[in-house]
Amino acid sequence: MGVYTLMARRAVFLDRDGVLNQAITREGKSYPPLDAASLEICPDAPEAVAMLQQAGYLAICVTNQPDVARGTRSMAEVAVMNQKVLRSLHLDDIFVCPHDDNDGCSCRKPKPGMLLAAAEKWNVDLAASWMVGDRKGDIAAGQAAGCRTVFIDHRYAEGGPERPADHTCSGMADAAACILQNKEQFHAP
Repeated sequence: MGVYTLMARRAVFLDRDGVLNQAITREGKSYPPLDAASLEICPDAPEAVAMLQQAGYLAICVTNQPDVARGTRSMAEVAVMNQKVLRSLHLDDIFVCPHDDNDGCSCRKPKPGMLLAAAEKWNVDLAASWMVGDRKGDIAAGQAAGCRTVFIDHRYAEGGPERPADHTCSGMADAAACILQNKEQFHAP
């Protein structure tokens, strides 16, 4: 029996609310949809995700869902919403952090735990991968994992990332175009 090594793959890690599906914005703050029935996929997300996958990237959602820890939403409700996103966009995988800030977990963005777990599961080269998000924690998680970052600026009251993202865009179509335009700047398997 021969020994072989799998070549590492590239991925685009995608936040869910405000990136793949419409977020609810109240007083400049972003919130997830109330339930699967009210979850609307961003109009530019299907084509953008398909373009990234056709270019050889895995499309992996990494989403904080602290309402589970807060007791205002069940993990089953989050799973139903995630299945809708997964099916609608043909994503490769979804990773969820159900914790709140006080839980001290390693998976809640801005920590890179979900990206590291996805990289291990899918044999991802983080240095050849990207994180796309609309919150400063998304960008910080991508940076901590060693990924390139794209900030989708919805002009939330919390402001942008503390350390600037590699690129700032207006939506998923713009983010995908930016990633594909810059893909050869970084080593790729």
